[in-house]
Amino acid sequence: MKTIEELLAGGVDGKRVFVRADLNVPLADGLITDDGRIRAVLPTVKALADAGAKVIVASHLGRPKGAPDPQFSLLPAAERLAELLGKPVAFAQDTVGAAAHEAVDGLEPGQVAVLENLRFNAGETSKDDVERGEFADRLAALADVYVGDGFGAVHRKHASVYDLPKRLPHYAGYLIATEVGVLKKLTDDVKRPYVVALGGAKVSDKLAVIDQLLGKADRLLIGGGMAYTFLKAKGHEVGISLLQEDQIPAVTEYMERAEKNGVEIVLPVDVLVSTEFPDLKGKTPANPSTVAADAIPADQEGLDIGPETRKLYASKLADAETVFWNGPMGVFEHPDYAEGTKAVAQALLDAPGFTVVGGGDSAAAVRTLGFDEKAFGHISTGGGASLEYLEGKTLPGLAALED
Repeated sequence: MKTIEELLAGGVDGKRVFVRADLNVPLADGLITDDGRIRAVLPTVKALADAGAKVIVASHLGRPKGAPDPQFSLLPAAERLAELLGKPVAFAQDTVGAAAHEAVDGLEPGQVAVLENLRFNAGETSKDDVERGEFADRLAALADVYVGDGFGAVHRKHASVYDLPKRLPHYAGYLIATEVGVLKKLTDDVKRPYVVALGGAKVSDKLAVIDQLLGKADRLLIGGGMAYTFLKAKGHEVGISLLQEDQIPAVTEYMERAEKNGVEIVLPVDVLVSTEFPDLKGKTPANPSTVAADAIPADQEGLDIGPETRKLYASKLADAETVFWNGPMGVFEHPDYAEGTKAVAQALLDAPGFTVVGGGDSAAAVRTLGFDEKAFGHISTGGGASLEYLEGKTLPGLAALED
């Protein structure tokens, strides 16, 4: 995989460089609530601009249905990128049409333009190779060189991720190079004990990675909504907690295999429960109660790990030389259910080894809860991409860069 360092060494002055970024930031009423993904691509954009390239930044945002949708416009991201760069950024109101060509043609060396949301064109996400290829051809007409730096999208076989680099000289940006290097430490060069903390809502989202980790990790700490399927599989009452009943056979099989392989699966011993899901907008007090994990009342819902589980998980992380964490331990967006996620984040900081926060909600939680991002070994920008890499899958966006 050729890197941006090789591209810069060869010179980019005056060249049109297409940077496939991941600017898929969360928005509330048109305002960015977490700009982590924009800041993550900043080193690549700045290096290219400083070297005299005409930089064309492109990304998706949300899930528009192949047509323009104002609520998914990348304009807020373009404006934030301009603030972080400290200079104007042109914004094209389409992806491959007249506005895009006008914005790119107007660039002087060292200037930056952002294209509108790539998913406003159906060709970006099409499963038809021809339709996707035609859109990639139109994108390629805008540029001389391709730099892939949207790690959060490399597990998608989309036009700008997979097809476009096949049409242009292509290089990996700083972010992708860093992400791949980190993930190799979790797969090829693991220092032990290797502890993985998995949370989030659905156990089905994590089954494939659990399958792989049963042969690699020393301990798996399970929290979040997915924990209740594990607890149910052990025969415990889980009340009205999130439950994927159809996954119980798979979870049972994994627990049995973990025992045979000497992998410790650690489940909550107590949980915070309530009769209803908390109000996340007004964030009115929820007043949860704490119960043993095997004694959840039939009319109650588990919404966070309890204080004894926080201590237990911290003890299981205390000697870890390698840690991967993906998924919050509870409904961290509400202050009454944030302590479990906060405790795991703090335990990562206290662990002696290399710590990786696996993107998505975990990365958002770290920032929302006020932790210093730089204190962690690495915070990934791609939750789904990180998980698929750990599952051993071939990621289309990385495969295209390696050609």
